[in-house]
Amino acid sequence: MIKIEHIGIAVNSIAEAGIVYQKLLNTGIYKTEVVDSEQVAVAFLQAGLNKIELLEAAADESAIAKYIQRKGEGIHHIAFEVDDIYKEMQRLENEGFMLLNEKPKKGADNKLVCFVHPKSANGVLIELCQEIR
Repeated sequence: MIKIEHIGIAVNSIAEAGIVYQKLLNTGIYKTEVVDSEQVAVAFLQAGLNKIELLEAAADESAIAKYIQRKGEGIHHIAFEVDDIYKEMQRLENEGFMLLNEKPKKGADNKLVCFVHPKSANGVLIELCQEIR
């Protein structure tokens, strides 16, 4: 693990939450995109070295929609940057962590991603991120 890559926040509306976080962080949204495989729209903000990812459901059956229905808006996950996602996945499996993906998949912001089940990380959804080179 290199560093915290970003904190993901589930929101009902990127347009509305974006206003709040732009004021809070005193910076603008620098990137938006839709991740079709996850049925989610995302927006990124950066303050110094810290990044926030706002996540809005793009479909009622998406994981983000279900998360917001169960828990409401709020912190969804913490993402960690890794050098080699395959090695890190193997290391975590060897340590007994339950991964939600058998292999990395393409995520937002030009990253390969894999998620660690919250049950094996004290209730926190962990995302591993590796820049696609």
